[in-house]
Amino acid sequence: MELFVGLDVSLNSIAICVLSSRGKVHKETTSACEPDDLIAFLRTLQGDVACIGLEAGPLSQWLYRHLVEARFETVLMETRQVKGALKAMPIKTDRRDAEGIARLLHMGWFRPVHCKSISAQEMRALLSARKTIVQAITNLELSIRGILRNFGLKLGRVSKGGFAERVIELAEDNLKLYAAAKPILDARRALRHELASLEKLLGDLARTDRLCHLFMTMPGVGPIVALTVKAAIDDPNRFHSSKDVGPWAGLTPRREQSGERDIIGSISRAGDAGLRTVLYQAAMVMLHKGRPSWLTAWALNVAKRRGKRRAMVALARRIGVILHRMWRDETPFRFTRAEPISS
Repeated sequence: MELFVGLDVSLNSIAICVLSSRGKVHKETTSACEPDDLIAFLRTLQGDVACIGLEAGPLSQWLYRHLVEARFETVLMETRQVKGALKAMPIKTDRRDAEGIARLLHMGWFRPVHCKSISAQEMRALLSARKTIVQAITNLELSIRGILRNFGLKLGRVSKGGFAERVIELAEDNLKLYAAAKPILDARRALRHELASLEKLLGDLARTDRLCHLFMTMPGVGPIVALTVKAAIDDPNRFHSSKDVGPWAGLTPRREQSGERDIIGSISRAGDAGLRTVLYQAAMVMLHKGRPSWLTAWALNVAKRRGKRRAMVALARRIGVILHRMWRDETPFRFTRAEPISS
């Protein structure tokens, strides 16, 4: 008898639902969120485990690797689709979620998600740490601006290097205000030191990586963009066509059609938000500061017809497509091309 196993993973436990090939609940239980405990339970099942499904999440890739190593057929299921399906249930519990995941698996109504390699996950950890530090620095700077503004002291536009000096200049005449600003400035200084060390590490990794060096032949693509693209895509062969990168990154318009209504909205924002952000940043640099190329000329033509905002999104989408093709073909970016520029 074939069995389909749905797992609802949480930090400490896993809700498990086992369905038979006819869609009947064969067994429901819970297990500790540890690969050894889960595998031990699966091996006690009376029947052949046809497939195991679990929603993509923070712990899912860790469990997925152990299940695959134990020779179980396992799939990661796209989070947005699973959540959309489970919303139909009037009562939401971990047990019901596990059953819902098992039924999606049994029907085949799911979209599989790529499980990233260890190296890609390690790189994403470094990039996430950098993003967290940058956000913390920004929050501290905004906090200081808010504190000073209450006393009518306006910081104005100031460089990163001159930020602390300007704050001290405004607050030094008020001892209490200075006492409030000093610890924030000290924390900002420490964070900037750590950020500089982390960015040096990321820069060194990008410069010594052959693929990142290839990516950086494109204007607007620096070490952070190159490393983010490499870690996000991980395996270029999982895309049938380079054009699939745009929708996967959430850079294509969402569409809602029903009867006579047909609404084309803003971008879907599906997929990796970090990748989408760096592609948009690369598009901004290419359009305003980058070396002129056929791609810049194409984006400027789009801006004339559709507006600058849409041109930026279209350019970000095309940058992702071209980087994927550069990866597949192992060729650097070409600043000119013989064929006419298409829109």
